[in-house]
Amino acid sequence: MNPEKIKRRQSFKIIVSETIMVVAVILTVIILALLVSGYWINSDFKVERQGLLQISSVPTGADVYIDGSSSWLQRTNTSKVLPSGEHTITLTKDGYDSWSKTINISEGLLYRLHYPRLFLLDRTAEEILNVPGTTLATISPDHNSLLLVNNTTEWAYINLDTDNIEPKAIDISQLFSSVSLADNAEKGLFTGQILDTHWDYDGSHVLFKTQSPENITEWVLLDIKNVAKSVNITREFGNNFSEIQILDNSSNNLLAIQNGNLHKIDISNKSLSAVLVESVINFDHYNNEIVFSAANLTESDAPNYYIGYFKIGDSNIAKLQNTTTPAKTTLSRFYEDKYITVLEDTTVSLYQKEDFKLIDTFNLSFIPNTIEVGHDGEFITMSLDSQIATLDMEALAVTEWQTASTNYGWIDNDMVYSVENNSLSVYDYDGLNHRVIANNASPYFPAAITNNKWLYYFNNDTLIREVITD
Repeated sequence: MNPEKIKRRQSFKIIVSETIMVVAVILTVIILALLVSGYWINSDFKVERQGLLQISSVPTGADVYIDGSSSWLQRTNTSKVLPSGEHTITLTKDGYDSWSKTINISEGLLYRLHYPRLFLLDRTAEEILNVPGTTLATISPDHNSLLLVNNTTEWAYINLDTDNIEPKAIDISQLFSSVSLADNAEKGLFTGQILDTHWDYDGSHVLFKTQSPENITEWVLLDIKNVAKSVNITREFGNNFSEIQILDNSSNNLLAIQNGNLHKIDISNKSLSAVLVESVINFDHYNNEIVFSAANLTESDAPNYYIGYFKIGDSNIAKLQNTTTPAKTTLSRFYEDKYITVLEDTTVSLYQKEDFKLIDTFNLSFIPNTIEVGHDGEFITMSLDSQIATLDMEALAVTEWQTASTNYGWIDNDMVYSVENNSLSVYDYDGLNHRVIANNASPYFPAAITNNKWLYYFNNDTLIREVITD
């Protein structure tokens, strides 16, 4: 064969193969880009844009039903590409109750369901500890620690995240002014009334607001690990703080309102800062960033109000928005972005923190008296008695719902409990999946789920534990 023809044929083959490879690479990149953007070929071989659902559960390995159908491949924890629009997700597992929710999938976006919890149906209630005389029980935000308060000077701390419960005695005889000592500390009595408690993030400190029989307000920061390092803030810095919040994880720094002015308290240096902001009504913080609502007097002395922002160590105060009434505000983080939520009467406004750009506004049917940020900033709850409104940051939607009673709290990071007629009910943070999980719970003591394994609640003076996952 002619060598020139062979060379031309080989060159042609190389050009064709390389062209095919280039086209294949380009097509692969295009297909991957379309998939990442949410485009998919449906069962009718039509291209449509879809969204991605990520779903997990406790316990893992639950069967996932999407719009009533399932396959052997569908288990938690998993991801699933779904057409945009409404879908009903149902989880089941042998030996457990079920969970269900209707969600709205958006084109090209990720929707996470990470909080579904199924409860073991066949459970045994175990009496863990008898605590007669307990007047108040408070649980840390991580639901691993329990502090039991009574009318004596010896309280009890309990680590719930362990198989063997061993109470640790907490001697408070030297901490509060509202303590009456008889012949010795063992006969002492705590005579004050606890108005409020706040734990720090890691459960090592508890901030108490109390009132003495003489109606004197007192603030005490209790160090759980080393009681000797506890601080009576009122004795140290004065008795006219109307609000105090723990600023950092070490609990060495606090923010406090004194005579309407916001200060920073340094526990280590025993110092009270100069006034940070005047005429503050309420405030919230994320690390060292502060948002607040404050009064601002005009020239005619007619009161008006504004939402402000500043950073600890920076003297610049930004006035973000005027309000006609004293608004409540929060500063939170969800994913990588920070948000400011403003609650004014029945109106909830959500802003980007960086440029204070309005994202959305929601109208409620009631006027809440509290607003708080949930776990990881994923939801913000506003409440009045048993009425709750939840702003879901994942869906950017507000849901209004109602608990069975006003005796309610957070049983874990994503689930609310309430007790009515001794029945312990749980709800997802948006009020869905209401289930009664115990029938003998005391209404005035808290309940908690710890380590995704144990359910704790009180039956009169007895601490009860149930294993909720096998």
